[in-house]
Amino acid sequence: MIQKLVTTLLQTKAHTVTKYVSPKEIIRATRRIYGGKVNGKQVEIFLTIGKPNYKERAFIKDCLKAGEKFPIKKIQLKFPPKK
Repeated sequence: MIQKLVTTLLQTKAHTVTKYVSPKEIIRATRRIYGGKVNGKQVEIFLTIGKPNYKERAFIKDCLKAGEKFPIKKIQLKFPPKK
């Protein structure tokens, strides 16, 4: 699962890739951005396994209301903000 997250992060220009394992656990891979852009030459990836943050908890709450089953199969991508 971690290899799939890192591969997805490197193939796309996404900033953060998140996989929801359970309502209490997520796996997140984040690429460091420089000046609001993703650097293609040098890659630093931060891997987080554990509790979801505030926005992710709100997303999980909405998924539970909609009747979505865990683990959620789709990977959530977040892109750098546009200026």
